[in-house]
Amino acid sequence: MVVRKRCSDTQKQIARFNEARKTAKEEYERLFGRALKEVGSNNAEIFRADVVLLDDVDYIDSVKNIINSQQVNAEYAIAVTIDNFTKMMAGLEDTYIRERAKDVAEVFNKVIEILCEGEARNKAYDEPVILFANDLTPSEIVMLDKTNIIGFVMAENSSNSHTAILSRSLNIPSLIGVDLFGYVDQRGNISLGDEISPEFEGKMAILDGYSGRLIVEPSEEEIAIYKKRMEKEAHNKALLDVMKGKETVTQSGKKINLYANINDEQDVATALINDAEGVGLYRSEYLYMGMDYEPSEGEQFAMYRRIVENIGGKCLIIRTADIGADKQLPYMEFDAEDNPALGYRGIRVSLDKKEMFTTQLRAIYRASYYGNIAIMFPMITSVEEVKAIKEIVESVKAELKEEGYPYRECELGIMIETPAAVMISDLLAAQVDFFSIGTNDLSQYTLAVDRTNNRVQKYYNPHHEAILRQIKMTIDNAHANNCRAGICGEMASDPEIVRKLVEFGIDDISVTPANVLFVREIIRNLQ
Repeated sequence: MVVRKRCSDTQKQIARFNEARKTAKEEYERLFGRALKEVGSNNAEIFRADVVLLDDVDYIDSVKNIINSQQVNAEYAIAVTIDNFTKMMAGLEDTYIRERAKDVAEVFNKVIEILCEGEARNKAYDEPVILFANDLTPSEIVMLDKTNIIGFVMAENSSNSHTAILSRSLNIPSLIGVDLFGYVDQRGNISLGDEISPEFEGKMAILDGYSGRLIVEPSEEEIAIYKKRMEKEAHNKALLDVMKGKETVTQSGKKINLYANINDEQDVATALINDAEGVGLYRSEYLYMGMDYEPSEGEQFAMYRRIVENIGGKCLIIRTADIGADKQLPYMEFDAEDNPALGYRGIRVSLDKKEMFTTQLRAIYRASYYGNIAIMFPMITSVEEVKAIKEIVESVKAELKEEGYPYRECELGIMIETPAAVMISDLLAAQVDFFSIGTNDLSQYTLAVDRTNNRVQKYYNPHHEAILRQIKMTIDNAHANNCRAGICGEMASDPEIVRKLVEFGIDDISVTPANVLFVREIIRNLQ
């Protein structure tokens, strides 16, 4: 606890403050070096960002002003500054800035800790443990001896925080924002809340980071199930150790860009751990579907920025919201349709609801300033649709320029997922920078098979010659018009299909994060 003390020698307090800042910067530089080895350069950069915060003139001037005007100790002046700035940032509309308030508090609390001669937590454990804590900062996680830490459970923090990102990068399962003092049902599942309970100390538990479950005192059956899952994980880990860091290139030297498909921010860490070379499909509609209101430009911008910053300089292809059919929004009414898969969905919704479409494009272009972003549009069936999209894009860029928002040019691409798009792919290729073939929808539209109808599943055959011919036609027409051709459907993980895709001359393949290394192994064994 920081105590307010009257100090007439304000210059001495300012000198103490500056010396503690210097020590904090040195410590964060050491943490950067340690994190660089443990989690890689992209995730280690958060400690470099902390160094920048320590030199921010607004915070420094505030602390000095409080010391001089109130004649108080440095610790108290820093605490007041933290409180003032975090409250101010928490009240802003921009979600990204609000969440950075926690980073500000952590960095300057470190200075207070140094002034108070505090010590970071660095307890070592003799056996595997799931570590329970109210909160852990990124620096505390890096400083911890993680030899026997197999999971984190925290009451505070959020799944989007640097702490959560770091734990995922370390491949340590974590549960964030969990009530460990409140209600625990008979299955051992923990409800949400904010306090820690000592009652779990020493008990056996299973932490499932995929489903977000903590099973306290599991049954023999549950233990057996999770042991099998762990064996599968070990196999995948062995594959990761062999394939990670290697080029996705055939034996004859053909380079394929191997990307990952993601649904949300949480998938980014999995994509990076599996060594994806970028994100070939970010399904942005899940951001809309996860809310009970239409996300604002600021909220979307914050999300896109975080994702593109987290993947460093790698490419992030954002598919604009593919709303409709089986992807309904609770806050947007759609008329009932006899066949929604052939109805009001994809780009048809976007071009109809231009305000929503424009808001998303503004957010994407604003985020493009912070990394390598490309934009992809779903459910295209005509050249006219592409021209209409490009007109809106130009209008958005003109608005942003006039308003003073920086942005970078983004490559524009389209989904090829209808036979119509395949048949005019030569014309479409002249309009865009890249294609991404969505084989899930292309197969259902070509074969007249509803992929959600179990009665006709036996007719759903992605190996059908009609599908393969359309894929080859699309690739050939793309290359004839200086357009890249990629694929992002489920069949891109099928070994036989991968072989054919490489034969056809595919440029990019995007699969689920867990399949990246599997597909890389297939490609590296091809001629």
